Amino acid sequence: MAYARLRRAAPERAGLGGRELAALRDEVDALPGGGWCAGVTVLAGRGPYVVLEHAAGWALRYSGYDAESRTGVELPLARRLPAHQDTVFDLASLTKLFTALAALQQVERGRLDLTAEIVRYAPRGVPDHGITVRQLLDHTSGLRPELPLYDHPEERRVPLLWEEAPVNPPGSGRCYSDLNLLLLQRVLEQVSGRPLDALLHEGVTGPLGMTDTRFRPPADWRPRIAATEDQRTPWAKVDRGLVHGRVHDENCWALGGVAGHAGLFSTTRDLAVLCRTLLTGGAYGAARILAPSSVALLLDPPGLGFTTDQPYFMGELAGPLSGGRTAGHTGFTGTSLLLDPVTDTFLVLLANTVHPVRRPPDSGPRAAAATHLARAVRG
Repeated sequence: MAYARLRRAAPERAGLGGRELAALRDEVDALPGGGWCAGVTVLAGRGPYVVLEHAAGWALRYSGYDAESRTGVELPLARRLPAHQDTVFDLASLTKLFTALAALQQVERGRLDLTAEIVRYAPRGVPDHGITVRQLLDHTSGLRPELPLYDHPEERRVPLLWEEAPVNPPGSGRCYSDLNLLLLQRVLEQVSGRPLDALLHEGVTGPLGMTDTRFRPPADWRPRIAATEDQRTPWAKVDRGLVHGRVHDENCWALGGVAGHAGLFSTTRDLAVLCRTLLTGGAYGAARILAPSSVALLLDPPGLGFTTDQPYFMGELAGPLSGGRTAGHTGFTGTSLLLDPVTDTFLVLLANTVHPVRRPPDSGPRAAAATHLARAVRG
């Protein structure tokens, strides 16, 4: 059975109110000028229809950050790169969603058990901390949020992950941690015998035709890639200069550009394909990447890999309209992805909020965009 591929349509064809979508577009247009980001792209849809695709601002605007004046050093207009609908963004923690997909694929193949302790899949001699695969996916492992692998010699970085002991008993409560997905990456590579980038290409992006989604983008993509931060201490964790075409996350960078928690680059168009695939129960066109039962594990509240019903970035798309079933994630660089199985809607917003320097967290624009989509559903 083949499932309908995405296609452009007027909002009315998808049963959505055009006025709210126009307001969403206008608010996105104002974000670069308002200082939330340098550049942004947004895509919204319902069912097989893409009803809004828009870009504003700059993929590359600054050559660096002046700490003394606390302002970005602007490039001449001729050297800037405008944001387009096909601009490639560093997804940051949206990478975690792909790692979760890969985990469920290994469960379907019988290689991985969600209830098993990860020591079962670990190299010989690794300490047993009682953490299960599921606890990595739902952030109940008890591990601390971060571990500065970039401060350690290369040969110690992966062993440190396996040796890290929980600060709270596994299963005792939720604490969002990058370490969970970094460890899950190692588990997946152990059970499959394949590196994570190959697993995702073979199992997700390749079958779905997501040709703009990958780790370590090639040099010829650079004119299409949104720049991120001028990384220098003390505001950043390492001294790398302006990050453009390379992964922003310091641990992913230290691990060679491929990690379970960060490192993927993509576009709104490719991510819309992923949204549609999950909303149809794991299939897109003639390709099926997951069984409907596996998709349900990912998306059903409270989510597995995905988070659900979070108004702080889902706006009015969370709550009563979706029955608490809107699922998605955010990324540190300014990215977010939402999909709602109840209203069959999806929203992808990608921005470089850390260009030229990181700012205090602010998900207000993400929530506002989702609220416009929710109101468009109501008509």
